[in-house]
Amino acid sequence: MADDFDEVQFPTGIAYGSAGGPEFSTEIVTLASGHEQRNQNWTYPRERWDVGVGIKELVHLQTVLEFFMARRGMAIGFRFKNHADYEGTAEECEQVEGEDDQWQLMRNYTSGSRTLARKITKPVAGTVTVYVDDVEESAVSVDTTTGIITFETGSEPSTGETVTADFKFDIPVRFDTDHMSLRLADYDAGEATLPIRELRQ
Repeated sequence: MADDFDEVQFPTGIAYGSAGGPEFSTEIVTLASGHEQRNQNWTYPRERWDVGVGIKELVHLQTVLEFFMARRGMAIGFRFKNHADYEGTAEECEQVEGEDDQWQLMRNYTSGSRTLARKITKPVAGTVTVYVDDVEESAVSVDTTTGIITFETGSEPSTGETVTADFKFDIPVRFDTDHMSLRLADYDAGEATLPIRELRQ
């Protein structure tokens, strides 16, 4: 994915004004009785945003135009900060299958008896703190391109110990159009319609 993804963050000041959120895919069949049969196509959501909403000034428009051109429209992915959901606290991590020293950062969403565990692949450098049974662990490294925590030899968690982490994160996205629709609203103001979509990783 290295050639079609840039580890660069979309301008956060413009992202702050974006409109969007998570999207699931569910098919609903209404039976003759009036009851519904709901078929969940996706276990995990994909986020969709319109970052053009955050463009308020001409300088914003110029910044986003350069960013869009450098990504070649939909061709190259990038990082996006969802200001409504960009950090995790005491989040339980998941051991990488077949690896004793590697754990995946996760963001867990809990309501009532249900929890959705979302893989975090784009943590922000310098923001990750790892704990083993609530004790901070420093003998670790974090890959900010995959969200994988690696414990140094001899510091691997024992069976039954819980690995948690505090962190901030971005989501991997791409532009969802190859056409950037621009409008100069005023002498020093610009507008654009520019959708982005989360990438599965």
